[in-house]
Amino acid sequence: MILRGRVIYPGKAEGTVVKCEKPVVILGDIDPQRGYVQGCGDISGKIFVFPRGAGSTVGSYTIYALKYYGKAPVAMIVEEAEPIVVAGAIIAEIPTVDRVDISSIKNGSRVRIEGDKVEILD
Repeated sequence: MILRGRVIYPGKAEGTVVKCEKPVVILGDIDPQRGYVQGCGDISGKIFVFPRGAGSTVGSYTIYALKYYGKAPVAMIVEEAEPIVVAGAIIAEIPTVDRVDISSIKNGSRVRIEGDKVEILD
């Protein structure tokens, strides 16, 4: 299945999905030193899928900190990326696509991202 979205930060990536069903409070829910999202799991080296981010502007630096500590996801797919997620994706250079209906993306699925195209592989 192929889904289309809007490119926030361009790139190619393939990996296993870690999906959060609820909005993620970037500063409070993410431990950047471990690459762990409270209630969702380890996003390090994975495709991180979530509906939207929430919280303060410091959240952008939390996303950058994931990259700094070597614990960043290989890509992010977001239903609606607000400025915190957009800025974080750009400064951390994480391929990110938003405006994607994430309801058909399941936790643990394999996904490939290329530009605005999100391909569910299984």
